Amino acid sequence: MGEEAPEFLFGSFISETQDYQTATTIGDKIYVVGGVGDGAKSSISIKIFDKFTGTWSIPTVLGTQPVPSKGHSAVILNNDRILIVKRDSSLDDFAWFLEVDTPFVKEHKKILGTEVVAWSKGVLGNGPKPIVISGPSGVGKGTLITKLMKEFPSTFGFSVSHTTRAPREKEIDGVHYHFTERNVMEKDISVGKFLESALVHGNLYGTSIEAVEAVTDAGKRCVLDIDVQGARSVRASSLEAVFIFICPPSFEELEKRLRARGTETEEQVQKRLRNARTELEQAKFPGLFDHFLVNDNLETCYENLKKILALDENFGASYESFMQNIAPVSHTISKTDSKVLLRIESNEIEAAGRNSYVLDVSSLKGGASGRTRGLNINHIYPSEDSLNDIKLL
Repeated sequence: MGEEAPEFLFGSFISETQDYQTATTIGDKIYVVGGVGDGAKSSISIKIFDKFTGTWSIPTVLGTQPVPSKGHSAVILNNDRILIVKRDSSLDDFAWFLEVDTPFVKEHKKILGTEVVAWSKGVLGNGPKPIVISGPSGVGKGTLITKLMKEFPSTFGFSVSHTTRAPREKEIDGVHYHFTERNVMEKDISVGKFLESALVHGNLYGTSIEAVEAVTDAGKRCVLDIDVQGARSVRASSLEAVFIFICPPSFEELEKRLRARGTETEEQVQKRLRNARTELEQAKFPGLFDHFLVNDNLETCYENLKKILALDENFGASYESFMQNIAPVSHTISKTDSKVLLRIESNEIEAAGRNSYVLDVSSLKGGASGRTRGLNINHIYPSEDSLNDIKLL
């Protein structure tokens, strides 16, 4: 253990935090959140005070950042993140997580060589898991995905990819692609905002975590048609997904299907076959894919695909259990183990006075630079003041 910083150094800490809302101590560091002293209006400010050296630092902030509110509360979770509960916020914006020592943060500290923190938006329940479908060219995965989207248009959706190429005639930004500048996309890739990316004919293409999360936020299951290398990237990210690999009945049959297209030169066919051999070998890597489907007969394979997807866990919890349309106008917060007690006073329920809710954080999933899902909230009787022997409604 190092020596404590001299007492006079904390005078600097006190004066520096006057315009800030919360100061949370984790180990030798104090994370000061919510300042407006620097004039920032678009995002919540963060400073870190090192108690051992008595010095301040401004961290590199990753992830999608919350818009400042009129106030917030903060509570430590697992010594690696801080739960921020905002005041005067809608139900889809009240809970945020500031990651300070998670694996994502540790990795980017090494990459960037600076202090790093990362924001992740908290979401009630578990949204529908995205589906990663991979397989060699010619195996029929595109046909299977088309059938799935046609039969269940309100259940499944595609994320909108990013590209640095210029839009073609009639292409709409945000619909066909997110068209972006190369330096912007390269920076976003470097700080972990993309699940996968590739350089194709001199232009960057990629799938951002935010684009996938947007589909999930809309209540749909995002379908990702990507190669095995892309699947590896998704598996290594914080995004939880179902990984399915489509196999040909044999390599000879795959070659037959590729040649039957009649759309490629012999050189192109040979290149696709070489890539197919590589992908078939890489797909065997333990723990990469959850399911393997052999596309011997298209209809049979499609029915098996639907069975796999039907076996997946429920598509998430609704917001109905949380305060109906009541936003957390004024609140206090406390924590015991994996439960946070949130006492809320809302203008819409003045007659009822204070209401207490239990925020269960025991089943959190995901994290920066995507969403943190798995929050569960239940109302408790207003007369109860502790988290011991809680009686849920």
